[in-house]
Amino acid sequence: MAAQELKPGTWTIDPTHSVIGFSVRHMMVSKVRGRFEKFEATLTVPEDPALSSVEATIDAGSINTDNGDRDNHIRSADFFDVDQNPQFTFRSTGIEARGEDFVLKGELAIKGRTNPVELALEFNGSTLDPYGLDRAGFAASTQISRKEFGVDIEMPMDGGGVVVGDKITIEIDAEFTRQA
Repeated sequence: MAAQELKPGTWTIDPTHSVIGFSVRHMMVSKVRGRFEKFEATLTVPEDPALSSVEATIDAGSINTDNGDRDNHIRSADFFDVDQNPQFTFRSTGIEARGEDFVLKGELAIKGRTNPVELALEFNGSTLDPYGLDRAGFAASTQISRKEFGVDIEMPMDGGGVVVGDKITIEIDAEFTRQA
């Protein structure tokens, strides 16, 4: 991340041009995909962009898998228990260069449990938009174990396997704007 590409300052996520999505194995044969509709994130960029940090909050109740009954079940105590755990949080702890891309290290908290995570991070560049705002884009992905975060419902299938897999793939496309 060259300094000329990512200007120092405080950047906030543009939720209308960003997606926090996920996928999980369903019935051992396919994947269910979903996203969160409400989230906030702040990126702080110092003079040395390699020392940048990010903090994010996701509204757990804003899950959307395009199936209302499933979404309500995921919000229940069986999965996220959003009445007791309304938010997920992420706080970065460091960035490492890996070739042309990066690894964003941090702490992810879901359902009252905090675990370290590493996200493969791609800096998509920055630009000045027609309204005079600096914009920067990133893509990030990781895989977590839902059980490690207390989302440990077991739904075994009669023939073996489980209804909902343990490994969750998280994919983020984020566009940030630099604040004046």
